[in-house]
Order: sequence, then C-alpha cells, then structure tokens
Amino acid sequence: MSNMIKVGMADLNICESPDAITTIGLGSCVGIVLYDKKTKICGLAHIMLPDSKAISNNQNIAKFADTGIDELIRRLREKNVPVERLTAKIAGGAQMFAVSTVRNNILSVGDRNVIAVKEKLDSLFIPLLAEDTGANYGRTIEFYPETGMLLVKSIGKGEKYI
Repeated sequence: MSNMIKVGMADLNICESPDAITTIGLGSCVGIVLYDKKTKICGLAHIMLPDSKAISNNQNIAKFADTGIDELIRRLREKNVPVERLTAKIAGGAQMFAVSTVRNNILSVGDRNVIAVKEKLDSLFIPLLAEDTGANYGRTIEFYPETGMLLVKSIGKGEKYI
C-alpha cells in the first residue's frame, strides 16, 4: 500500500512512486512539483514568498521560490535525478483578499509568487507542463509520481487533474 507524504506550509519533500505527495492551504502560496518521469521521483515545495533576498530573517529556505526550488533540485540530485529530465507543475498563487485601488499598481503576493516560480524555472530550463494559478480561492494538491498527474482540489470549484 502506498503512503501520502504531507508537505506543510513553507516546507518541502521528495517522493517516489508508488507513494504520493500533498500540500494543503495554497492561497497566495504556490505549490510546485518537480518531476522525473523516468524514475517516477518528484519533489514538492509549498512556497510562501517570492524572494529570500527581500527578507532579513530567511533561514527557512523552503519558504521562498528562489531557495526552495534550489533545495528541491539538490534533494532530487541526491536520488540521482538529473535536472535535464525535470518537468514542473504548479498551483496556487491566488489573490485571497481584495487589494485597495490605491495600491493597484502593486502585484499581490500570489501574483509575485507565480512570477518568481516561473522565472526560476525558466532560468533552470525546466519546462512548466501545467498550472492552475491565480483567481481568488484556495487549493489543495496531490501529486502521483506513478502517473505524473497533479490533482487540484478547491472548495466550491471541485477537483481536476492537470
């Protein structure tokens, strides 16, 4: 029987088939899965903020898009997964609260998280295969390395595989 590995907020982990991996409570946070189809090994990070350099107390590397993705890759390399075979799927990055019109020129943290994740993936030449991002509702995700499918669950929106 397989296990469901849980990843908390500002956390990350890796997973091998037949196990699966999940994270809950993706509002403005972004869940990013890096996956190797050949070995059926993946990593999942629950990213809270876009950039570790903008925060003085940034010891939790899983919290940030830049350092969290680097740490996922490091852990996947320990399992002999080459970066060249990695693909990505992401979900989250919602705007959970109304933004004042006075600040309408400033992107929400959800938007900034999505942009930061995509920029980091681009810089590493990791293709983004699918995403379910933005809008104004939270998400829970489950990734199944056996099939490469990401299940996105949202209250009032149902479930879908990407």
